[in-house]
Amino acid sequence: MDKVLIIEDDHDISELLSIHLKDLGFDTDRVFDGKEGLVKALNETYRIIVLDIRLPGMDGFEICRQIRMEKIDTPIIMLTAKSEEIDKVLGLEIGADDYITKPFSIREFIARVKVISRRDFYASKPATTEKEEEEINLPNLSINLPKRIVKVYNEQVELSPKEFDLLVLLASNPGRTYTRIQLLNMVWGVEFEGFEHTVNSHINRLRSKIEKDMHAPEFILTTWGVGYKFKDID
Repeated sequence: MDKVLIIEDDHDISELLSIHLKDLGFDTDRVFDGKEGLVKALNETYRIIVLDIRLPGMDGFEICRQIRMEKIDTPIIMLTAKSEEIDKVLGLEIGADDYITKPFSIREFIARVKVISRRDFYASKPATTEKEEEEINLPNLSINLPKRIVKVYNEQVELSPKEFDLLVLLASNPGRTYTRIQLLNMVWGVEFEGFEHTVNSHINRLRSKIEKDMHAPEFILTTWGVGYKFKDID
């Protein structure tokens, strides 16, 4: 049975989330301290991590950062007691997949969990051969999908989970322009209207890792006034 890690210091909320996750078929681990939660996240395998921002021991932002630094791509749903934009933006930019602002309804929480648990990033890709499903090979750039390895000019580069997903989506459809809202929906999995600048920051970081010159990008191009695209293949 898939397990969900709940890192939440409010025992009542934690228990309520656990009950409903079990109704969805998940087993759960409940942790009430940030440092203990990080140890669990780094040393055990989970289908989803539910992570509160305000925690004793270590806050949720730092936990999320360290999880992503260890190249763990488990989906993370962040819980915040604030509706301020900065919490939401920061959570998304350091690698969270979704956020829910307290107080929230259980129905909303269940809906978010269902979206993330059934999400298959590659489901919308056209049918291809087994070899093509495993690799994307373009001039000066290759992507090994199962191993999540990217090489530019035969040199491996390290990408965060969201940077990798952005690159795969764009490189799978050379020449096609995606709006920022479309990228948010397709890569983050749910709609985050109003946070288009999160896409900009991820694109900038991705370019800094794969482009020789960020001011004259070779791979990821800007479609002015619309969004971004991978260069068309002649």
